[in-house]
Amino acid sequence: MTDLRDRFRALHTDGTFVMPNPWDTGSARLLESLGSAALATTSSGLAAALGRLDQRVTLAELCAHVAALTAAVGVPLNVDAERCFDDVAATVDALADAGAAGISIEDYDPATGAVTPAGDAAARVAAAAEACARHGIVLTARAENHLYGHDDLDDTIARLRAYRAAGADVLYAPGLRTPDDIARVVAAAGAPVNVLAVAGAPSVPELAALGVRRVSTGGALAWAAYGAARTAALELLGPGTTTFRANSLTEEEIGRAFGSERE
Repeated sequence: MTDLRDRFRALHTDGTFVMPNPWDTGSARLLESLGSAALATTSSGLAAALGRLDQRVTLAELCAHVAALTAAVGVPLNVDAERCFDDVAATVDALADAGAAGISIEDYDPATGAVTPAGDAAARVAAAAEACARHGIVLTARAENHLYGHDDLDDTIARLRAYRAAGADVLYAPGLRTPDDIARVVAAAGAPVNVLAVAGAPSVPELAALGVRRVSTGGALAWAAYGAARTAALELLGPGTTTFRANSLTEEEIGRAFGSERE
């Protein structure tokens, strides 16, 4: 794993890269075949693949998912570990064993339905940073304010700076949309910044110009795929036609993504 972890860390040193989020092994193989330099799990996409809502996946299920993806692809995998469950260090160790090159920890606690107080969240980041350092894993710390209706950018920046001081390698505040907000975070972070590709956000080239190092998709690709399946099913169950097949993968694309097993 050392090579993949070193490769993942090196991606953050300059330039901007896109890190799409597969939700199962097949989507991971497809995204790798299209040229992705790194991939990341998505908690909502994995939950959907298991027939559940987000934040209802166990650590054991996440580890099995990570092991399956890392066995199937040859690029680094960042893991959405939500808040790193109850025991932060044990979570990092388990995901390291499963093959993670990077891990993210967030400051939202579904048990309380609120963002964790900044001091407590920073302590959890510190615990994750110590554990990640033992494995050479890149740690991303997430400030979840903007996903839960707390659009206080000053608080978000203060949290990110505290998480950086606690040992995070990469900083991430999902939900930012405006160039001004993103530029403020990049300027204040003191570390590589990840931005979530959301509706209304700048394009990848525009994010690169703002100094963003990494762009991810979260559950968006999974929901787009489920949306395409919904549209196809409604066509088949309604008029009974199959025009949806025009958007299918070609035989060449299928062969490139799934035609050979990794050595």
